[in-house]
Amino acid sequence: MAELRHSSSIGGRATPSPRKRDDVTSPLSSDNHPLHDDDDGGRDRYPRDRFRSLFSNHFQLLDESARFYSNNFKILLLLISVIVFAGIFSVYSVISRLNAPYLCKKDGITLHCPRVKEPPSLWENPLSTTTSWKPCAERCIGAISDLPEANETNGYIFIHAEGGLNQQRIAICNAVAVAKIMNATLILPVLKQDQIWKDQTKFEDIFDVDHFIDYLKDDVQIVRDIPSWFTDKSELFTSIRRTVKNIPKYAPAQFYIDNVLPRIKEKKIMALKPFVDRLGYDNVPQEINRLRCRVNYHALKFLPEIDDMAEQLVARMRNRTGSPNPFMALHLRFEKGMVGLSFCDFVGTRAEKALMGLYRLKEWPRRFKDGSHLWPLALQKRKEGRCPLEPGEVAVMLRAMGYPKETQIYVASGQVYGGQNRMAPLRNMFPNLVTKEELTTKDELDGFRKHVTSLAALDFLVCLKSDVFVMTHGGNFAKLIIGARRYMGHRQKSIKPDKGLLSKSLGDPYMGWATFVEDVVMTHQTRTGLPEATFPNYDIWENPLTPCMCKA
Repeated sequence: MAELRHSSSIGGRATPSPRKRDDVTSPLSSDNHPLHDDDDGGRDRYPRDRFRSLFSNHFQLLDESARFYSNNFKILLLLISVIVFAGIFSVYSVISRLNAPYLCKKDGITLHCPRVKEPPSLWENPLSTTTSWKPCAERCIGAISDLPEANETNGYIFIHAEGGLNQQRIAICNAVAVAKIMNATLILPVLKQDQIWKDQTKFEDIFDVDHFIDYLKDDVQIVRDIPSWFTDKSELFTSIRRTVKNIPKYAPAQFYIDNVLPRIKEKKIMALKPFVDRLGYDNVPQEINRLRCRVNYHALKFLPEIDDMAEQLVARMRNRTGSPNPFMALHLRFEKGMVGLSFCDFVGTRAEKALMGLYRLKEWPRRFKDGSHLWPLALQKRKEGRCPLEPGEVAVMLRAMGYPKETQIYVASGQVYGGQNRMAPLRNMFPNLVTKEELTTKDELDGFRKHVTSLAALDFLVCLKSDVFVMTHGGNFAKLIIGARRYMGHRQKSIKPDKGLLSKSLGDPYMGWATFVEDVVMTHQTRTGLPEATFPNYDIWENPLTPCMCKA
């Protein structure tokens, strides 16, 4: 009974009593048990105790294994949870992107873009950014000139100013500069239109000749016509003996002194042909570049009737709503010739693209070849931002910048390739979009239609005087406007789009509207027509800072 209580008191554990433990430890003892008990009982107890010991060790191993596997299970569960969470987040992100509108919703040929809050500097550059520089290329009043008489210079030079109005303007500025470099007399340049500009406009049909000659009288001798002593005037236009034809593009001033001046001294009168971009920028003296600015911004004035008509157009744009309002001038370069010459690919039907291919083959056969190489070239040009912006792309960009639907926009453009369908996205987003033809009567413009350059001059002046000017592609028109607005004070904004950014963003199917707006606004904060530091081979017409502007 005592042994039973003892066993019971320890909770019935599988531990033998002291006597049994002794028996276990001395199974062969004969003092207390008969022999047959030893043979039978010992033989029975020993396997049982060994069995218990084995089971005890096994359970200990199982316990340790359980703890090990429990820890691993927790780690595995944590990893699975992280993976599941990441998967859910990724699926949500993809669904959100798929469900988000692609920048603007398209309804047929109409684009619907969300409105953007107008920034405070929407219509002009901040005053603090416009007070550091001032123009300083005007002539010095009262200065004593040591300029020789026209017939006492080293000779006469004559040029054909080719191309459109703005290319002609640059050629005239360069001609004055070259005459100054060689101390030669300049014969009033002849405006010669190329195959695109098919009219016979004379210098005096566009520019104020008296003002031009008088303003530059202290810099260069300028005469209206070929000297009377030179009897065979046709020779000056046709004879190789009277033409300097080997002038390289962007030639330095020294080239004229070494190669052209000796021939002028010998022949006394010479024609320079061709003369497009035949004078460099950073390889001529600063006073020569300053003279070019003097010609461009002060000496070349349009005729009073052109100025007056442009002023009327500006006044009508500012009062279209019945009360004074700012307006934007948009130089939209998307004519058929520009689209073809760019060799870029644009949205259109297969039939349209086939017709454009035939047009390019006809106009530029050497560049077109068989057309097989043009597709990768077009993609590369678009990535690099070298393609004209389409009207729809312009509309999305302006909306992202914050310009509202009510914005008054003057469009300076030729006939847009694709007609009204191509213009529809821009016109639907900005319905107050007008041209000079819509602002005037037929009779008012009839006097200007006989000269294509007169109509171009009207667009030039309206863009120059607008509150905001937006270019859509390079060219002489845009860079002359931006340069002039910089020179005259640069308070008015002149926006030069980052076409590389627009190409990348508009081609991204996952680009959200908020991200697009942020990218456009941030990028164009430094592309609003403020004076920029010059660099080697810079274009003086777009950025006249160093030679033509002074610290205020």
